[in-house]
Amino acid sequence: MSSPADRRPFVPAFGLGNPHLQTLWGPLWRRTIHLDRRRERIWLDDGDFLDMDWHGPHDAHVPVVLVLHGLTGSSNSPYVVGLQQAMEKFGWASVALNWRGCSGEPNLLPRSYHSGVSEDLAAVLAHLRAARPLAPLYAVGYSLGGNILLKHLGESGLDSNLQGAAAVSVPFRLDECADRIGLGFSRVYQRHFMREMLGYIKDKQRRFQHEGLSDGLAELAALGSLKNLRTFWEFDGRVTAPLNGFVDAHDYYRRASSRYFLGAIRTPTLLVQSLDDPFVFKHSLPDAGELSASTRFDLQNHGGHVGFVGGTIRTPSYYLEQRIPAWLLDVHGAHAQV
Repeated sequence: MSSPADRRPFVPAFGLGNPHLQTLWGPLWRRTIHLDRRRERIWLDDGDFLDMDWHGPHDAHVPVVLVLHGLTGSSNSPYVVGLQQAMEKFGWASVALNWRGCSGEPNLLPRSYHSGVSEDLAAVLAHLRAARPLAPLYAVGYSLGGNILLKHLGESGLDSNLQGAAAVSVPFRLDECADRIGLGFSRVYQRHFMREMLGYIKDKQRRFQHEGLSDGLAELAALGSLKNLRTFWEFDGRVTAPLNGFVDAHDYYRRASSRYFLGAIRTPTLLVQSLDDPFVFKHSLPDAGELSASTRFDLQNHGGHVGFVGGTIRTPSYYLEQRIPAWLLDVHGAHAQV
């Protein structure tokens, strides 16, 4: 079981109280962690693939944590590798999922990953449950990955295939987050995401061209010129929606936002969010009445977006890599006593 220290409020490192420094620390300044991982490719019913990176003991009975990265991330994102390293210390296995086209190789279909692609998550969980039927299964999602996880939990109710879950820095209302990221300094993040997401489409076009996949090329060409896209509203309206079966950006945001699914969650779930998240308005956060009885909401004053860097600048500590394992161990212990 976890200690009370694992559940204390987050305190930012001295000098890192600014939410943007918290947000940028991981991608810009965190030391790279090298893990020995094994890649597995699974094939989906539509003919596309997903790559997953395993770490930790290969034992049929050991708990497994599925880790879900955020927008333009991958299994190599610092917060993903950090959590995998943390879970190994408790003797647990972990597997980091790469959403479609995020493993270093463009996916095979015009469709992309997006914030509501819970059907892909459900397929992965079904695969893991079949592959390790005796292993307790948990999932942790960050940002986009957290939104997808919560949507799946709400959609599936008691049949989530998970014993416990955690979601961090979730964009509960995608429409409002698309507005928030276009304000102030957050526009720096928006420009970064635009470059990465447009690059994702260009990489796919090059693969289709190289392999002579004319149908896929035609579907991407039908999107028209993407040169002047600047905002999430524009990208999701012009790219995400038509590639993934949505009418427009409004339809996508409404059908994919996890806030509308929270009340139906029946899996023990931890939410970790900061009030100073530069991607999320305060009014986008759910009220207590929207949460199911199985959900715990840890709302912190500081932490930025998937930041939560404590300790000192010289010797930083990572709150999420303490709090999330503590939650999962508590849930696992409670389940074992039933």
